Amino acid sequence: MPVFCGNCGGKAVLKRPKTGATLCKDCFYTLFETEVHETIIANNLFTEGEVVAIGASGGKDSTVLAYVLKTLNERYNYGLKLLLLSVDEGITGYRDDSLETVKRNEIQYDMPLQIVSYEELYGWSMDAIVKQIGLKNNCTFCGVFRRQALDRGAMLLKVNKIVTGHNADDIAETVIMNVLRGDIARLRRCTAITTGTEGAIPRCKPFKYTYEKEIVMYAYFKKLDYFSTECIYSPNAYRGHARTYLKDLEKIRPSSIIDIIYSGERLSVKKDVKMPVQGKCTRCQYISSQPLCKACVLLEGLNKGMPRLGIGKTHKVQRDAALSSSQGESITAQKTTCACSRPKAGCGKSNDYPSPSNNTVGACAHSGAECNGNSARSDRPSRTGCACKHSVKESSMSTLDF
Repeated sequence: MPVFCGNCGGKAVLKRPKTGATLCKDCFYTLFETEVHETIIANNLFTEGEVVAIGASGGKDSTVLAYVLKTLNERYNYGLKLLLLSVDEGITGYRDDSLETVKRNEIQYDMPLQIVSYEELYGWSMDAIVKQIGLKNNCTFCGVFRRQALDRGAMLLKVNKIVTGHNADDIAETVIMNVLRGDIARLRRCTAITTGTEGAIPRCKPFKYTYEKEIVMYAYFKKLDYFSTECIYSPNAYRGHARTYLKDLEKIRPSSIIDIIYSGERLSVKKDVKMPVQGKCTRCQYISSQPLCKACVLLEGLNKGMPRLGIGKTHKVQRDAALSSSQGESITAQKTTCACSRPKAGCGKSNDYPSPSNNTVGACAHSGAECNGNSARSDRPSRTGCACKHSVKESSMSTLDF
């Protein structure tokens, strides 16, 4: 039995995930574009004559955003100058391929393209970063560097605003993540359609209320040229767990995505809760609530070979390596002097005897504790059953072997 468009009565080709309405292609295009236009107008996102940089990754969201903004700019005479701005993170087999898509979009949409890279800005590519820190927490580095790289690229182009392809699913996921982390500061601003107004360049999200599935449908039916492979370093990202949870909710209640966004918008914080004060990084002058912005902290750790995930948070792999190294130095010292820092515990260096003569008294540095370095050995009979109670001062030994 044929299904008809609920808007014009023609043959329906899809069912909108957002509303459940059955639509034909043309009606879907019209509704999709009109809703984005209404979001732009209702929130006063643009002013005539502004230069706007579109954060272009080559993925479905940024590709559809570039196409729709170009269409709406011409249809409703926004009077905007649109540019494409891409960030090359330096991920072989992923970003290099997606940037080829962006270069094709440059020609297809007749928009200038500017590409900035981590290598140029920070002296590190994501491949090099992952090689040093491993796959865990690499998205923290990439996210921090990418946000700053977009701003640096936009300042280079002297644009008035940056628009990104963050959709309703992305924002709902961010709300969930910040609730789970108890991050009040980010929770207050994560649902804002325009952010960064206190910094150099504001960022806008025209797709704030647009479902990801509808963006995919739009790109598919319009036959847009986009790159669909997921980042090879992102499977372990914390956001992935929030995304899975959100998709499970959407199966039960399709309106969950918008409901979560509305909930995030209406959350209030007690007046006596102290919020971070935005200032500027003392090193790079980028906006920061700390003396050093997180990008500088991360970069400093990388350059020193001790990656840090934040203030006072050294990467676990590097921290463990440093701990092992310090313990190794301590053990070496203990083999000659037994300067053991473990009071009331047995010294485990029973096999490291500097000389047999040192085993005749058993002067243990562990006052008031039994020495468990008393292995019964035929060449050291005085060790057998040694329950030494001597303190260091009572011992006549010049060199301790425990």
